[in-house]
Amino acid sequence: MTLPRILRRFRRQTIRRTTWIVVAASVVTLLWVNGFHNIGAADAGSNESCVAQPEQREPQPPTLPDVTSADLPDPRTITGPSTAYTQSSAIPPISSAASAVQQLPATVTSSDGPETTVTDTSRILALNQNGGLAAAVIGLGFGCNLVGRDTATDIEKLMPGNEQLPLVTQNGHELSAEAILELAPTVVVSDTSVGPYDVQLQLREAGIPVVMIPIVYEEGVDGVGSQIQLVADALGVPELGRALADRTQREIGQTVQALAAMSPSDTEDKPRTVLLYLRGSIYYWLGAGSGADSIIRSIGARDVATEVGFEGMAPTNAEALVQAAPDVIIVMTLGLASVGGLEAALELPGIKQTPAGANQRIVDMSDYEVMSFGPRTASVLAALGTAIYAPELAYTPEPEPTSGAKG
Repeated sequence: MTLPRILRRFRRQTIRRTTWIVVAASVVTLLWVNGFHNIGAADAGSNESCVAQPEQREPQPPTLPDVTSADLPDPRTITGPSTAYTQSSAIPPISSAASAVQQLPATVTSSDGPETTVTDTSRILALNQNGGLAAAVIGLGFGCNLVGRDTATDIEKLMPGNEQLPLVTQNGHELSAEAILELAPTVVVSDTSVGPYDVQLQLREAGIPVVMIPIVYEEGVDGVGSQIQLVADALGVPELGRALADRTQREIGQTVQALAAMSPSDTEDKPRTVLLYLRGSIYYWLGAGSGADSIIRSIGARDVATEVGFEGMAPTNAEALVQAAPDVIIVMTLGLASVGGLEAALELPGIKQTPAGANQRIVDMSDYEVMSFGPRTASVLAALGTAIYAPELAYTPEPEPTSGAKG
């Protein structure tokens, strides 16, 4: 009688143990399928209160006025300044469940040489001069994993409903190692437009994966997709990268096509345009390979800096500017403010002697938007093109109420 009782007890214990093993295995399998193996890569990241935007798979290009060049005045004869405003800065993510398809660890080759392995994307820093890298992170669905920002990234606008993140750049685009280390990032995505490079090396020495992304200025608008893809590869979501790049390029293509209808068909009738970088009492051309050339061509205008042989970003003089004879001068809003506003800008050497100066055709746009290659590019092109061809139809935001306003 004793032996069967022991066998029955053993059988019961074995059944219970087996049952627990099966249940545990089932739970682990379920969690794995639903992304448990990517702990540290969850979409909410370290910010549980983050408000994520609804996903958007299909392209939604910005709305442009329903007019063609036949309905509009000759853009070379329009007078007065304009400001180009994007209709919305918000970036809808390509997926609301990026971690479900994420594959970590992700090993990529940084543009500065080292092979880098990313194992955790719960605390991301994406830092560059124009905010394009952070925009890509948000567009891929990891906006809530961002823990800090560069000067060009405005989280309150890019992700409505969220508060601003800590700034880790100083004096414009200078990285602060101390501010970055305090945020304990698990990965840093950056490029050489911010520095000093010693800071990025210091972060690597501290054990933080730093992925450097090639600068796309030379490719301009055509380089947007490749930049998005490189960020996606570093975060372990190559498929989402392809989807976001495709959505972005289709939005750009549709916007360029719409702007082509607003621009004169004859090349000689297109406005001769230049983008000047103003700071204080000096100004620089942005010519071939600077990215500005690509933007100007994309909105259907003539890039006169390239036509007269300027490359990259280079100082110029009054004689060269007068000879180029631009009909439109594009500037950055803060740059315009730095010289003292429109009237002061017109007094800079040579500007008043150009057709643009004579007609006060200065078109300004936010420093953080005009060269922000990435998911926002179509909106930038739409705003800039409308401000040049149809300023009376251009979008203008409602003025923000003053603190003392009632009702």
